Amino acid sequence: MVEAIVGCEDGQAATPACLLSRLRFSAGVRLLALFLAAAAIPVVAAELPERIAFGSCAHQDRPQPMWETMIAQKPDLFLLIGDNIYGDTVDMDLLRAKYGKLGAQPGYQKLLSTCPLLATWDDHDFGRNDVGSDFPMKKESQQVFLNFFGVPLDSPRRTQEGVHSSAIYESTGRRLQVILLDTRYHRSKLRKIKAPEGLKGDVALPSEEPNATILGDLQWRWLEEQLRQPADVRIIASSIQVIPEEHRFEKWANFPRERERLFRLIGETKANGVIFISGDRHMAEISRLDAAASAAGYPIYDVTSSGLTHAGGGSGGELNRHRISASNYQKLNAGLIEIGWSDPDPEIRLSIIDLEGNRVLEQKLRLSELRAN
Repeated sequence: MVEAIVGCEDGQAATPACLLSRLRFSAGVRLLALFLAAAAIPVVAAELPERIAFGSCAHQDRPQPMWETMIAQKPDLFLLIGDNIYGDTVDMDLLRAKYGKLGAQPGYQKLLSTCPLLATWDDHDFGRNDVGSDFPMKKESQQVFLNFFGVPLDSPRRTQEGVHSSAIYESTGRRLQVILLDTRYHRSKLRKIKAPEGLKGDVALPSEEPNATILGDLQWRWLEEQLRQPADVRIIASSIQVIPEEHRFEKWANFPRERERLFRLIGETKANGVIFISGDRHMAEISRLDAAASAAGYPIYDVTSSGLTHAGGGSGGELNRHRISASNYQKLNAGLIEIGWSDPDPEIRLSIIDLEGNRVLEQKLRLSELRAN
């Protein structure tokens, strides 16, 4: 298992969160360091992660107790999937300083010493609330992000438009693929109206523009290439929810043609084993799209974990006809995916973990259920 994969921002003090040159690896996965940051070239590692933890929405100025909770879960891999800080600025010096606060968090440093970490972003660490391709500092913000997470200067992620990336882990004839999408850099402008009286903010509506996009043409082509790679399980990280349709906030359903294209692409590429993870919403839930509606030929799950530092303020009974539980979870949480690779038909356990380490939401399934008939 990789012992530490960390990034160092320009001028940041040499703390445990800033020691890219001092990576420590077990003998089994030294190859991982060579390819970790490359978006076009997947990682091939000698050990399969069995416990993949993930989370989103970590405000740098708030207490961050969930790191210790997740360390206790002993993850083999951690995925940060958006709003990793709350930058909300066009000032890149300020953005660096806010990343520095995350890097200085003792719990975050400790996590980095126990397992590797991969990351993508959402709106608040990309630019500002709900912003997309029109953010004027997106190129500069991308480099700040890549610097903090220790992406090598010669990585393809330095020259591509967006921070999307992928990794493949392989052992004993089994393959896990991790795909981290960028739902910000290319995303078309949201269609919004003011929320009805009594509600704060706006209502995001489905776009009527035929060319409106979330991923952009280049990332769509890249995603198709990734889905054509052989894999048993594919964890696809989207910073915004993929399956839920009814709520008034950001989601793939605001771009219905893109959402349909996503499910259609999974079917066309015969990409079995897809599980989505998402964040953004300051709550947690597990959603399921039945096989008939997914176009993949099998059920698709979307495990939403949001609230590493703050959650709640919404309705636990918010409408979501795809949710597998009666309500969502409105307190601090992180996600956990466990895969029993040694079984002939591995069990996959999807969980939401609360601050005390309890499983407050859970769904168990078998790998064979994520196959087209």
